Amino acid sequence: MTRSTVRTALVSGGNRGIGLEVCRQLAKTGVRVLLGSRDPTLGQQAARALSAVGGDVQAVALDVAQSGSVDALAQHLKTTGVDVDILVNNAAVCPDGDVTTAAWADVEDAVAVNLLGAWRLLRVVLPGMVQRGFGRVVNVSSGWGSFADGLDGPAAYSVTKAALNALTLSAARGLPADVKVNAVCPGWVRTRMGGMDAERTVEEGASGVVWLATLKRDGPSGGFFRDGTALPW
Repeated sequence: MTRSTVRTALVSGGNRGIGLEVCRQLAKTGVRVLLGSRDPTLGQQAARALSAVGGDVQAVALDVAQSGSVDALAQHLKTTGVDVDILVNNAAVCPDGDVTTAAWADVEDAVAVNLLGAWRLLRVVLPGMVQRGFGRVVNVSSGWGSFADGLDGPAAYSVTKAALNALTLSAARGLPADVKVNAVCPGWVRTRMGGMDAERTVEEGASGVVWLATLKRDGPSGGFFRDGTALPW
């Protein structure tokens, strides 16, 4: 891949867990990666570690729950002339509780991160993708956000992931053929969120994300997938 054809990916929540592994796998394919992290220090540490083994990875400060942070990143991209070709909406929170017991502040945080954060970034990068005629958006969702599976998870997480799935469908409508928006369930992964009893490694969880992030022109759009297989909404 020559420098003139290098794609640029922005990954939110990229300093740990699935997001970090997505950054590693994308960088390994030759993609230039903007590793978004709410904590700039942790983001820089993660980016340095990936760059040390040959990846083209740069940390960017990004708190998707804060419009000011997203606006600052958008301005940075404009100032530096960077076009985002691949967006991975990975940042997420998973507070405990059902509809009546979840702390209201946690519910609001889940909406701000899991839904509105992804929506904010879509509004930043999708118009440019459409204008250039190329783009890949991957919304990292969950089986807990599937109506077919009964939204069987903590209420704030399940409801916001179901909403993220709806955002995926809405955003995918009417796009050029080579601009694709999909949702992915990475499965139950051994991360800080998933816990050490989870059945899947971060490498396994990230692989389906990277598959969608690097789809060929004839790949799908407006779908929900796990390991390359379509899932019911």
